[in-house]
Amino acid sequence: MSNIAETIKADLTAAIENDKLILPTLPEAALQVREIAESEDSTIGDLVKVISNDTALSARIIRVCNSPLFRGNRAIENLNMAVSRLGMTYTSSLAMGLAMQQMFQATSDMIDKRLRATWQTSTEVAGICHVLAQHYTKLKPDQATLAGLVHLIGVLPILRYVEDEDVQISSDMLDKVIEHLHPRIGAAILKRWDFPKHLQNVPLEYADFLRKQPSADYADLVMVANLQLVAGSQHPWTEMDWSAISAFDRLGLDPNIDMSEEEDLNAEMEAAMALLQ
Repeated sequence: MSNIAETIKADLTAAIENDKLILPTLPEAALQVREIAESEDSTIGDLVKVISNDTALSARIIRVCNSPLFRGNRAIENLNMAVSRLGMTYTSSLAMGLAMQQMFQATSDMIDKRLRATWQTSTEVAGICHVLAQHYTKLKPDQATLAGLVHLIGVLPILRYVEDEDVQISSDMLDKVIEHLHPRIGAAILKRWDFPKHLQNVPLEYADFLRKQPSADYADLVMVANLQLVAGSQHPWTEMDWSAISAFDRLGLDPNIDMSEEEDLNAEMEAAMALLQ
């Protein structure tokens, strides 16, 4: 690895170990939604009031509710109807995740392109996680969606550092730095944000293909969703023996089946990925 890449790794690692790494803060909308969700006295009206302050977020939630995944006999025309159909729990998780999109923007073209690509991957993985959780596990689809949306959150501080310090580094070297550091940083961010314990470990463990667990968890979902996303491509993960990855067993999935070839399931996954864009 080049000297500049080693310098980035050393600087960020030292900042993590000394608790001096500047971690992103949750957007205000996400904080307000979580506060409503965690209050036992909150009502659908309270949640609608908070979300309605963000016009773009409100529109996206209504669009999600009218998507093939949730569409009922009647079209949803307003936020109150959408929250009533989705439920407070799912709406809260979805709103928190979607509110994070505003964090994936930068001023320099190269970093902005990277951040947008990271968000794109996150939303696609989240959509697959939703479908897998709904069809194959007892895990909660709303938490599965949120797990997918935040599993790459550790990429943010790395790209911010590169932008703020005006670091000149090749794309390949930056990829190696991100791969090495983002899981640890991501876990630190989710801990700082006080996310549930079952989500805090996702950035650290979703790419640990040898991990052993007594039962399926959200890291398993994100792992398999990522593998499904790269199936049929030239990605290095496609060269592994997927039958040796125990996450498939825990989820009750056949590692030799390409879900994109399962017509009904593929249509649902595509719908789920599209609705988060």
